[in-house]
Amino acid sequence: MVPLVVIRPQPGCNATVAAAAAAGLDVRSHPLFTIVPCSWQAPDPARFSALLAGSANVFRHGGRGLAALRHLPVYAVGETTAAAARAAGFTVAAVGSGGLQGVIDTQVPAGAHLLRLAGDERVALHLTPGLLMEERVVYASQPVPLPADLADLLRAPAIIAAHSADAVRHLTAQCVSHGIRRAPLRIAALGQRIAAAAGDGWGEVAVAAAPSDQALLALARQMCQDPGPKGR
Repeated sequence: MVPLVVIRPQPGCNATVAAAAAAGLDVRSHPLFTIVPCSWQAPDPARFSALLAGSANVFRHGGRGLAALRHLPVYAVGETTAAAARAAGFTVAAVGSGGLQGVIDTQVPAGAHLLRLAGDERVALHLTPGLLMEERVVYASQPVPLPADLADLLRAPAIIAAHSADAVRHLTAQCVSHGIRRAPLRIAALGQRIAAAAGDGWGEVAVAAAPSDQALLALARQMCQDPGPKGR
């Protein structure tokens, strides 16, 4: 079986690795990013009706600024983010399953004024008529250099699970700087925007059927069982 390499930051990396191992995949943990808090100031909470959160990192790294916002209900992108919100003392109004745009389109009531707490890399959202939204960046993803053991691993066929556009761009740059051929490597991307960021040169770039770890690992399982056109 071709190995699956997970490069997302911790603690998400461990969660994906554990799920992949439970599914019987030959999975390797190699985070290429660390998450760090950003300096930010919470706006006047009276101006907002709810928070919009697309990552559990909002509540893990939001720091003291979260305290003033704790009475605002949270619209969360998924269950992991919702669980982190509850652990931080927030009430969750709704939980999505297909990305933040789906949350806005189907669960946020008309006329809401949202405060979006996010990372430095975030997806642009389209607001439905009547909705207002402001954003604050509360955490950032910082890339780390490609470690020697990962560089060695990537010189043979492998599948890389890509959870963000920044991750796949960083991986591409590291492959170029280390002289690693990308043709034997294939990308399992969480979404179409991530696949587009991967660019050309990989043996294959495939997109999960839904923006969830479950769908991504289902795709990775299919890919790992097949050496692929460039890996044979």
